[in-house]
Amino acid sequence: MATINWYPGHMAKSRRMLIEQLRAVDAVVELVDARAPLSSANPDLRGLTRGKARLLVLNKADLADDAATSRWLEYYRAKNVMAMRFNSNGGRVKEMLERIARATQPAVERAAARGVKKTVRLMVVGIPNVGKSTFINRLNGSAVAKASDRPGVTRAKQWVKLGPYLEMLDTPGMLPPRLDDQKRAQNLAFLGSVRDQILDTQELSGALLRRLLELKPDLARARFKLPETAVNADGEALPLSDPSLPDEALLEAACKGRGWLLSGGRFDLERGAALVLDEFRAGKVGKISLESPEV
Repeated sequence: MATINWYPGHMAKSRRMLIEQLRAVDAVVELVDARAPLSSANPDLRGLTRGKARLLVLNKADLADDAATSRWLEYYRAKNVMAMRFNSNGGRVKEMLERIARATQPAVERAAARGVKKTVRLMVVGIPNVGKSTFINRLNGSAVAKASDRPGVTRAKQWVKLGPYLEMLDTPGMLPPRLDDQKRAQNLAFLGSVRDQILDTQELSGALLRRLLELKPDLARARFKLPETAVNADGEALPLSDPSLPDEALLEAACKGRGWLLSGGRFDLERGAALVLDEFRAGKVGKISLESPEV
């Protein structure tokens, strides 16, 4: 695949804003995608927020493999990182607020010692499309932050009051200036954290199909009605697991299986690529994690 990098100008502006606002917050809530916690964690954010109380949220846990997420939580626990799983579309709000209270307790107690009832201020950070605005809306119980399933929707900071003594700052998604690890960059593209418009989506969807066949072959075959073999450029039928089989052949097999065809029986690769990506991102293929702590 071509090299993946995406760092538009508004991300540099977001970085400066984040640094300016850090003094005003008591803790940082960092969201990562539970399907790829390492790839979706921005090391730049960890460096910038060092010294602040931190809660790591493995968001979109309903789309990830439950066993893998449990192992990730053990991984972070061993590193003394306060982490929990969360699904912004339902559940665990009370537990999340309890975790926030625990993370900010020292600041609250220091204020109480001075006779002050402190308003806790949190900053919510993460890469694009990890669900920060949806997360805040879930905790609030109504839509107060603009949310979308596309990266780059939140472009400016937004303070949201969640109670008489709790405020959250929604921040724009921010990627590292350089995506040096292209395996992780590919994971971000699979998850929709990099704009599809700058990518070759047919190439990307073929690579995603190959990854799904490695991770959860039964789910991938069932969802896309894949055959046992596909034809390479020389007309030779090869098993889908054959590494010499081009990714494009996997996309063609999915188009054939799902009936994504044009007139004359030609493969509708553009439509097929979009649907393969959309269905994975929406969890329609199944609960699949792209990373595990063992690797």
